[in-house]
Amino acid sequence: MGTEQAAAVEISEPLLLHEEAAVDKIRADDQEIERIPEWKDQITIRGLVVSAILGTLFCIITHKLNLTVGIIPSLNVAAGLLGFFFVKSWTGFLSKLGISVQPFTRQENTVIQTCVVACYGLAFSGGFGSYLLSMDEKTYKLIGEDYPGNRAEDVKNPGLLWMMGFIFVVSFLGLFSLVPLRKVMVLEYKLTYPSGTATAMLINSFHTNTGAELARKQVSCLGKYLSISFCWSCFKWFFSGIGDSCGFDNFPSLGLTLFKNTFYFDFSPTYVGCGLICPHIVNCSVLLGAIISWGFLWPFISQRAGDWYPADLGSNDFKGLYGYKPISSISIKTGKERKNGKRKSVMPSGLDLEWIPLGFRSHFPYSWDGLYNLIKIISVTIKEICTKRQNLPVVKEVTDRIPFWFAASGYVGLAAISTAAMPMIFPPLKWYLVLCSYILAPALAFCNSYGTGLTDWSLASTYGKIGLFIIASLVGSNGGVLAGLAACGVMMSIVSTAADLMQDFKTGYLTLSSAKSMFVSQLVGTAMGCVIAPLTFWLYWSAFDIGSPDSPYKAPYAVIYREMAILGVEGFSELPKHCLAICCGFFVAALAINLLRDVTPKKVSQFIPVPMAMAVPFYIGAYFAIDMFVGTVILFVWERLNRKDAEDYAGAVASGLICGDGIWTIPSAILSIFRINPPICMYFGPSASS
Repeated sequence: MGTEQAAAVEISEPLLLHEEAAVDKIRADDQEIERIPEWKDQITIRGLVVSAILGTLFCIITHKLNLTVGIIPSLNVAAGLLGFFFVKSWTGFLSKLGISVQPFTRQENTVIQTCVVACYGLAFSGGFGSYLLSMDEKTYKLIGEDYPGNRAEDVKNPGLLWMMGFIFVVSFLGLFSLVPLRKVMVLEYKLTYPSGTATAMLINSFHTNTGAELARKQVSCLGKYLSISFCWSCFKWFFSGIGDSCGFDNFPSLGLTLFKNTFYFDFSPTYVGCGLICPHIVNCSVLLGAIISWGFLWPFISQRAGDWYPADLGSNDFKGLYGYKPISSISIKTGKERKNGKRKSVMPSGLDLEWIPLGFRSHFPYSWDGLYNLIKIISVTIKEICTKRQNLPVVKEVTDRIPFWFAASGYVGLAAISTAAMPMIFPPLKWYLVLCSYILAPALAFCNSYGTGLTDWSLASTYGKIGLFIIASLVGSNGGVLAGLAACGVMMSIVSTAADLMQDFKTGYLTLSSAKSMFVSQLVGTAMGCVIAPLTFWLYWSAFDIGSPDSPYKAPYAVIYREMAILGVEGFSELPKHCLAICCGFFVAALAINLLRDVTPKKVSQFIPVPMAMAVPFYIGAYFAIDMFVGTVILFVWERLNRKDAEDYAGAVASGLICGDGIWTIPSAILSIFRINPPICMYFGPSASS
């Protein structure tokens, strides 16, 4: 996927040897595999139909996560598992009717998984919760209409047709940019691509007798928890009332005082499922970040009202903040920083975080970790290229290759089309800036793909932010914000899809799938995503109040990306009092923590928090950190009671919880479109005596 993974994976020689042995076993075991189909036979109509269904489901889930907290766990395992289940069920049904069906092979399973991942990956890299949404009028007004750098001319409201056009012209280039290097990166360098390797091992296990039995049990488990999650989300809806103050999503489970500072369990199956999937250290890091920010830092800054920033501002009043630029002058209520916060009037007395400028919150998540990891990944890449190439054996390629001329001509042709089309969609982004981006993009895509192969850590959004700052500063005040955000999308799409393609090439290599079938399935999945991702986003956009501080779908990163674009145009001089000093302090702390994680032994480093994960709740709130910590506690106890069951079924349980809650979004959106409101408002407040 295109997300920045929260934790790197250790790469070791035994894993490479295990991988090579697995490939040899598949080739040699005639009982396990009868015949490798031709590449055209690996792509089937039934597979594409299943891919479209699952792609739609996962796009809906990705949008929901993107528009609420921005943490998107990998759904690759669920894609492979559900693809296996749907096709196996269909072929079994037809067989009982006496209809002859084509056998379901691991290659077809791989094609389905690849197609689904390519489709829902665009829901992230397409920027529907970040750079595209940053362009809309609501985000512009939220930051402040009369602040320098935030111009009405840099507004482009979401539109279904132009978003589809934009996704089409930028999403395919990444697929062509690194195709000629497949043999080098997957076969010669033998990069591990841990997620791709794990997915391949899973798919291979499905197509053995014992693996098929386990897969059936996993699907049954996934279906059970999907049903529970869906029914629970439906049940919660009846008590959620009108507005954002009612229901289980606003349950002060830890008391009203902590609830005021966003510490509460909101009974979200999605976030509990994320906690089951993410490593323990990531979940604990998120909780630690929530405690540091919402437990200590924001209460401390709130006491400086009148000194560091004006104390008499309204929740949406952007005037009078010492004349600072809107980078850090946004002030919103604590309740608006939560998922569904309560009104201030019902809160007990105590520290009031209501008037903390958003800039204090929003700049920490992006200044801590990205630069360090970018430098680290590039350094590792250069080291591996220089020192290991001669030591990595070249294996004989078992599948047909994609011609270099085809990839090169495809990239050049698509780049020419995109260079001409992008200025039509975003006039401030001149054609020569787009052309320069496409000249540099393959090198950056290589760095990201190579780093992903070594560490499983894609830095697509980091490369996107680099493009954002450079283009915004080059264009300047006359359209720099809009041009920077569009350039972010260009760069992010290319490096993200290129890394995803190499992951899938690795999966295909380990399942003996053709390189051509992998490439075509990526093309088809991307084409599906160019239609499905905007359509599913439009479902949210039409049904919910996207981007509003009062909405559950507050799209926090829309504000952050627009702030970064303005920062690229205006510079750092307009940050509020002490904001830059605090940011620098956290940057140095994050650098030290990352270095400590890298130089200490694994038995020590596994207990050192991950700064990238710590940064997320600084802006969003602590509630989802509580949910994810509940998930990690459940998994921890489960592993202690029965580790094998936890390894076999935790992913299925998590996927079921996430998918069930995601599916409920569809009827919830339909009810909202028809203005059918929940009948009950379950509300919590202090008793009259208090």
